[in-house]
Amino acid sequence: MRLLPPGLRRPPAGAPLEGSSLDPFQLIAISFLGAIGLGAVLLWLPVSLAEGTSISLLDALFTATSAMCVTGLAVVDTGAAFSGFGQVVILVLIQVGGLGVLTFGTLLAVATGRRIGLGERLRVQQQVNALDVGGIVSLVRKIATIVVIAEGAGALLLYVRFAALEGPGVGAWQALFHAVSAFNNAGFSLYSDSLVRLVDDPLVNVVMVALIVVGGLGFIVILNLRARWTAEGPRVPLTLHTRMVLTTTAVLVVVPTVALLVFEYHNPATIGQLSVAGKLQASLFAAVTPRTAGFNSIDMAGMLPASLLLTMLLMFIGGSPGSTAGGIKTVTFAVMAVSIWSVLRGRTETVAFRRRLPTETVVRAGAIAFGAVMVGGAAMTVLALTEPHVDFLSLLFEAVSALGTTGLSLGATAEVGAAGKWILIALMYLGRVGILTFALALLRLQQHRGVRYLSEEVVIG
Repeated sequence: MRLLPPGLRRPPAGAPLEGSSLDPFQLIAISFLGAIGLGAVLLWLPVSLAEGTSISLLDALFTATSAMCVTGLAVVDTGAAFSGFGQVVILVLIQVGGLGVLTFGTLLAVATGRRIGLGERLRVQQQVNALDVGGIVSLVRKIATIVVIAEGAGALLLYVRFAALEGPGVGAWQALFHAVSAFNNAGFSLYSDSLVRLVDDPLVNVVMVALIVVGGLGFIVILNLRARWTAEGPRVPLTLHTRMVLTTTAVLVVVPTVALLVFEYHNPATIGQLSVAGKLQASLFAAVTPRTAGFNSIDMAGMLPASLLLTMLLMFIGGSPGSTAGGIKTVTFAVMAVSIWSVLRGRTETVAFRRRLPTETVVRAGAIAFGAVMVGGAAMTVLALTEPHVDFLSLLFEAVSALGTTGLSLGATAEVGAAGKWILIALMYLGRVGILTFALALLRLQQHRGVRYLSEEVVIG
């Protein structure tokens, strides 16, 4: 681990940073709110709207929140309601939201040659989930390189298809928009049916799935893999974090793909009418996009209840820490799974890949998952009260999609009223910022005062 410069000491987590009365958690929460507000105002302007189109300020706020929180839920048709300028605003919000406001701001500071202070390094470290503060500027540069290469390569490959469909000019914009949206797991599409018209197109399916998966791995994992592959000396070992992310991601791609293929194989409303190759592509896409890209290549409303329940579970889990994806994160899910397995085996410690996980990590994973369940349950209760005319399953699906910042929809978003939109806005915001981060932004971590209380057993189970 790299050390801080002499004389500089890293403040405790949640402590105010030098030159600021706000701690990193509060700055992350506030920065997202500020960007959402600015985006809403820009999208509400006439210049952002297509000719003859008007939207309410609430709908502009909903769209800005959905883009900034890389969700993809929409109350208006993105391709039809917004002008070229409005679509650019949405794309910028997606990119900034995917990277994180503080990370994006640091990147701009590095590009302009401004010196990055310790406080800013700590804020970025908190946002990208870096393990230490050393080399944060170098890390941000590497993140920018990954983003440019991934989105650029994706756009070039997608251009082959979109240029053939839309012509060179419009095709280039479509390719860039969808590449950025996919890598940032945003789910925004300029087509009214998302990607249903391209359900059996192998090029689009492969490129979009690759962008979604890579964007959802997390920058720390990608850099660890890059260091291992390019090291000239001794091979760089894969960290425990990388191993857990890769293993969990593989399981959450393969198992749901097989399950959805079995569930929907004969369903004429989804993949029943496709060829075997088309069924495989559509099943893979439907398994990958809930974590948490939000594109759909089949009619979600036509899926069987078992498929919808599996999709909601995937949306709840989401992508990996430090990535562009949302959800409780793959590592949280993995830590809870191995913790349960350790308990069943009678172990007093949680072990994964022959490594012991700190008790604090296990408790934190449980807190994140429990918090997400409680917030989602409370929001769902209010939605059921304020939107009694909307089907309950559709509302539940929409709430999970918003909290997981996924964007998949059964159509309920367009049916809810103002109260329902405000609830979904809050869920998207909490899902992107992180429930634990938001809680810590409201209640600063108390400093450890050296007091240790007596222990006492309670009955559980």
